[in-house]
Amino acid sequence: MASPGPGLTDLGADVVGSCGPESVGVGGRAGQGARTPVVDDSEAEAGQSRATSLMGHPDLGEVTPEIKPSERGTALAIADLEWREMEGDDCEFHYGDGSNEVQDNEFPTVERSRLQEMLSLLGLEMYQIQKLSLQDSLQISSDSMKNWAPQVPKDLPWNFLRKLQALNAEARNTTMVLDALQDVRLEEKEGQMEEEVLYWGSTDEAAADIYSFSELPTPDTPVNPLDLLCALLLSSDSFLQQDIILKMFLCQFALPLVLPDSENHYHMFLLWALRGLVRTWWSQPLRSPGSFREDSVILSRMPTFAFVRMDVSSNSKSQLLNAILSPSHKPQDCFWHRDLNLGASSREIADGLVEISWFFPSGREDLDIFPEPVAFINLRGDIGSHWLQFKLLTDISSAVFILTDNISKKEYKLLFSMKESNTKYYFILSPYRGKRNTNLRFLNKLIPVLKIDYSHVLVKVSSTDSESFVRKLQSIVRCVMRSPCRRVSVEDMANAARKLGLRVDEDCEECQKAKERMEKITRKIRDPEAYKQEELRLQGEPWRKVAQVEKELCRLQWAGDPSEKCWSELRGRLLELRGQQNSLDPTWGLQEFVRGISSPSPCEKQYFLRWMEFGLARLAQQRLRPPPETLFSLRAKYYGTLDATEPLWPDPLGVEHFLREMGQFYEAESCLVEAGKLPACQRRFAHFPGLALELLLRGLPLELVDGGSLSVPLRWVTGLLRELHTRLERRSRLVVLSALGVPGTGKSTLLNTMFGLRFATGKGSSHRGAFMQLVEVAEGFSQDLGCDHILVIDSGGWIGGALTTAGERFELEASLATLIMGLSNVTVVSLAETRHVPLALLHAFLRLETTGHTPSYQFVYQNVHGTSVPSTQLRDGRQYLESLSDGGLTVACGEMQGDSVRALANVAFGDLEKQHIWHIPGLWHGVPPMAPVSLGYSEAIFELKRCLLENIRNGLSSQNKNIQQLIELVRQL
Repeated sequence: MASPGPGLTDLGADVVGSCGPESVGVGGRAGQGARTPVVDDSEAEAGQSRATSLMGHPDLGEVTPEIKPSERGTALAIADLEWREMEGDDCEFHYGDGSNEVQDNEFPTVERSRLQEMLSLLGLEMYQIQKLSLQDSLQISSDSMKNWAPQVPKDLPWNFLRKLQALNAEARNTTMVLDALQDVRLEEKEGQMEEEVLYWGSTDEAAADIYSFSELPTPDTPVNPLDLLCALLLSSDSFLQQDIILKMFLCQFALPLVLPDSENHYHMFLLWALRGLVRTWWSQPLRSPGSFREDSVILSRMPTFAFVRMDVSSNSKSQLLNAILSPSHKPQDCFWHRDLNLGASSREIADGLVEISWFFPSGREDLDIFPEPVAFINLRGDIGSHWLQFKLLTDISSAVFILTDNISKKEYKLLFSMKESNTKYYFILSPYRGKRNTNLRFLNKLIPVLKIDYSHVLVKVSSTDSESFVRKLQSIVRCVMRSPCRRVSVEDMANAARKLGLRVDEDCEECQKAKERMEKITRKIRDPEAYKQEELRLQGEPWRKVAQVEKELCRLQWAGDPSEKCWSELRGRLLELRGQQNSLDPTWGLQEFVRGISSPSPCEKQYFLRWMEFGLARLAQQRLRPPPETLFSLRAKYYGTLDATEPLWPDPLGVEHFLREMGQFYEAESCLVEAGKLPACQRRFAHFPGLALELLLRGLPLELVDGGSLSVPLRWVTGLLRELHTRLERRSRLVVLSALGVPGTGKSTLLNTMFGLRFATGKGSSHRGAFMQLVEVAEGFSQDLGCDHILVIDSGGWIGGALTTAGERFELEASLATLIMGLSNVTVVSLAETRHVPLALLHAFLRLETTGHTPSYQFVYQNVHGTSVPSTQLRDGRQYLESLSDGGLTVACGEMQGDSVRALANVAFGDLEKQHIWHIPGLWHGVPPMAPVSLGYSEAIFELKRCLLENIRNGLSSQNKNIQQLIELVRQL
């Protein structure tokens, strides 16, 4: 902590000088006093600050005060309360326990209805009791095929959700495009206004009502993006909130940390909504061993810096924060600010919002502004009106930066109440002209109170060089980080919020019950690999033995006229293995998992599932591992040619392992019942597919092909599909869309971005099987599209491009590709930058050609590592023909001759009119982890999605299926 320095009255020049020679003194330039009215101290002490008096002064620049007229009523009501509490000689400020009970009666009536008016304007009123769910937001509708712009405020929430799902960097833009009916609407509005004047008359009481009403938002009012965000989050359930936050995080948007609710007068700390955020980063020294980290964002302790406004500031906090977080040559808009579109429009419900963003180093000295992760927090609105939030920030921050143009008696007393705080305080001033003496006098009084000196006071006016000023702030942040300072996690912040009386979203009863059950399970997991062998006993070697016997039986069946003896031996061996599995009972851990997903409360069930994902992911993160690049290089060095099909590290324990164990219990029991070895009345696990289906319907990817043995648990999958058929009843028409390709080409991210799904992504993902998710088509659009649901299949990380010389591995890849493509109406093939199609895919294509099954193919070339790529364009398929029709491919495909290769290539790549080949720009515009998402990527994915849906609607894909047909296909393939 810096020691207090001499009085600031004697250091006026030093205060200004700390910002460089371009900074201006508090009193303005010499010689300007005659042109500037002198404001005496009595006016300063009365705290009379007028935003309009800032406008037009050349040495202060053009000022847009953040505090707005509609806020004044609330601010004055709270200020009166504060003054009554501060009248004592000790200058103590009593902020209470956070319950805001006194404020409930002090809010003006108009403020009580402002939230409801905003919700009504946005069409969200209906979601106040029955909250908007994640499934609601992901439905496929006619709008999914349109690049439409919002025309009325009620379009804005859905436009925001659609763009956010597609990781569109412009999702926060709330500009509306007025349609051709605007003139009619204006005439109607004028008529309504005339009627209102006639109705209300001219009495004082009526006039007051009219003025109050006119302050509320109307359908023609521009909506501030922060108001839209707050309204949407208040209307969403916990799981949609989590999805919104995750997509905002990927887009590098600042995230809401404390969500204000002016209607009910309490604020919500969003811990659960941020729970799923994970980031990888490289700490310095540059790419040294052990510098690679992957961890939960909310569990990582790091320095935290808060930026707040006191009364009025002509400097924008958000713009300063963006500049601090961004390299000087590439500014980013993490925080929405006044210079962006509609950024200066009045905020109706978002004042009091607390936002957070992070900086994570990439390990490159030319890009890394800070050597370690650091958090930045922004409070919307001034601290006098949002004292509870300010108190929270002082309790959790390493340093607080206070932006203000004016320090008077009121502001002094507010800060005097923080005299016991251990936080470091810095002031960023752009003072009112004529306020120099008043500001310095109160700053001198604050020196011993806040333990600051002249280096903690910075002045920024219009003539201040912005770049040098930002570098000064970055230097201060680095200095604080190097010194002993407070380091907190988001969980620590939530604990501080609870002590102040703020509500925490994670504290609801259902969430806590689910967390307790998860902890009971994960507490017993010391070594994930040992846990798999000891607690999930039907997997691993037992399942591989069963899978091998089933494959041999399948080969005999396809060979035709199999030997009865051989058939009988294999059949007996299979029943023996299944009998051994069925003789075991589910372990305690599996029983607890089944009880968790059997909860009668759908909400608690979903909480439990998410908690299990987070808990098991945390166990994997705690195991130190080198970055993927290191493992690749080491393996290539010591083991020769890299085999991309091998996992980089052991498959981490996940929810899919518990579901796989359930599937094996169901498989073993069903096999014995079919063979007459077990009476149907003695079944114990017949309800397992129904439990798993509930998870599929709530957005969890379910395993279609076992990632451990690369086999299809046939009875388990058909059981799931039968349950799905029963559950969907009349809405059981399906289109199956799959994605295949080499690991690391971004196919899982592509599916997630197109449909809002949750397939595992990233180089560290070891999910090697195939997973499926279900996307609902809105009833009003299903007849037009020709299906009720889209079943999306992701091939995971298995199709790695094994050569035919790899023998069994190539056959496994080809079999998996044949199964997935055979089930599909539409297949997206994700190509690597080498433009080489894996031979297993071509082999599968040939097999399906002989059966007459020809799904619609879309070949996607993704520039995964590119930083900036032109917008979507089709690539000439002839470029691929040359590389595919060589002699090596003919040998690899076995049955195919040169002409067959040419014909196959023509079918796969030759039809440019059907847009078979797509060029997708890179996902990141720059170097992660701080790179924003490329707008070109989002636009390209939308065009691909539109094309896929258009093909489905026009019948260009193979014939749509119902669930019964899909079951038969699974059996045949």
